[in-house]
Amino acid sequence: MKKDLQAQSKEWFDLKKLTPDKMALAKLALADIREGVEVFDAIKRYPLQTKGGGYIGKQMLVAAYRKMVAEGEMEADLNLLAQIRMKPMRTQSGVTVVTVLTKPYPCPGKCIFCPTDIRMPKSYLPDEPGAMRALHHQFDPYDQVVARIQALEAVGHPTDKIELLILGGTWSSYRKDYQEWFILRLFDAMNEVKFESLEEAQEYNETAEHRNVGMVIETRPDHVTPKELDWLRYLGVTKVQMGAQSFDDEILDLNKRGHSTAETLEAVHLLRAGGFKIVLHWMPNLHGATPESDREDFARTWVGYCPDELKIYPNQLLENAELYEYWQRGEFKPYTTEELVELLVDIKPTVPRYCRINRVIRDIPSTNVVEGNKRTSLRMDIHKLLAERGEKCSCVRCREVRGAEVVGEDLVFDDLVYETGKAEEHFLSFVTGEDKIAGFLRLSLPGESSPETGLSDLDDSAIVREVHVYGQSIEVGREKGGAAQHIGLGTALLEKAEEIAGMKGFGKLAVIAAVGTRKYYGGRGFELGERYMVKNL
Repeated sequence: MKKDLQAQSKEWFDLKKLTPDKMALAKLALADIREGVEVFDAIKRYPLQTKGGGYIGKQMLVAAYRKMVAEGEMEADLNLLAQIRMKPMRTQSGVTVVTVLTKPYPCPGKCIFCPTDIRMPKSYLPDEPGAMRALHHQFDPYDQVVARIQALEAVGHPTDKIELLILGGTWSSYRKDYQEWFILRLFDAMNEVKFESLEEAQEYNETAEHRNVGMVIETRPDHVTPKELDWLRYLGVTKVQMGAQSFDDEILDLNKRGHSTAETLEAVHLLRAGGFKIVLHWMPNLHGATPESDREDFARTWVGYCPDELKIYPNQLLENAELYEYWQRGEFKPYTTEELVELLVDIKPTVPRYCRINRVIRDIPSTNVVEGNKRTSLRMDIHKLLAERGEKCSCVRCREVRGAEVVGEDLVFDDLVYETGKAEEHFLSFVTGEDKIAGFLRLSLPGESSPETGLSDLDDSAIVREVHVYGQSIEVGREKGGAAQHIGLGTALLEKAEEIAGMKGFGKLAVIAAVGTRKYYGGRGFELGERYMVKNL
């Protein structure tokens, strides 16, 4: 079956390109790298003896490495693979993210800032990287996953722990039969086996080669209900992205957002009560906003909403959005790059230590932007200016240990407690002496006013909403010296969570486990309930 899958992907590295002469050069370069020679220095030692000249690439080194290991010519060497893999940042957070897009479908929103392209789901453009891949595969979920897995493997990334990032606007507005078919096809691609039912595919994935360790969807605040939570858990969803955009009702109305801040807050409380990880989108420079009002608005993020992750998407003026007409009439003016950077530099140090800032700009090609900021490298600009000011951001992303060596005995346990209005949250973490996070757990203790979810697994239960151990993603069953993964941090964090939940009087501890992590929690005393992994305390 794998041969069939490989044939479907144009991104897959063709092993036929690894001719005997190139294989010989790759072997020499790999031997030098193992001896301590820098990768590109090793490559330059062995130029191609062909008419065009040139050198072998890292992708060819990865292919040669995999071929040698498969044929028993070399023992698996994770340190070597880490040196030759391309774009190592893609999996340094500990998991491999695979992004897929749903098909174009009518959106319930009428936002004036959203681009409209009949070829794409609402708010997406066909030349954005992920959207471009989806369009190439005609939005087929199976083909998108297969192609991405193979492309990642070809450049040296492990693909056994996959977080599925499902984009395409308001997931909850799609027909339920399409949603279930879409998810089933994602599992078919990861399982490399076709199943008739989603339950069968999920059960198989618990021990599959490509396990699903997280599933993310996008929706709107006015689509979050207890019934929707149950459906999302049936599908296997663990994280929800939601467009808050602003915490000012007047700004929401001016931009025809179609929901209120009260609905956003209610949706956040409900998602938290269901154990979901919460990612909010916030948009500075909306119609009617100013840099000063945006600074005030950003401060509201941490009063009740308290997202686990935040994507900052500065509003960008696009010709195929209704906002373009406002601009033509002189009613809207985009911030300059300088104004935007100043704003982001001012607000980023105020982000609480429990939140991760995933993005500070959307990946829209600058050729689509009519006026205003066109730079997509704002994160670097922001950190440079922060350093010049002697300031720093302490969000989760800025404190991840990533590929740094970790010594378990040197880690310090920290319990950061914060209130959300409906629940007491504990951000449990193990940090290094340099304040880098090696692993963390999000524990939610629902209060008396916490909304009713109707999910029986959560009765009298504290909820583990996320367990994450950092470091370059390592294949299941393998270990890498000095890596945060596989040194027992996840187990230690769960034990701390059990202790806190028990002291607070909860009878159970529930985990919003992804399908591919069920065995992990099963090995730590949890049992599969109706929708969650549950352990009696």
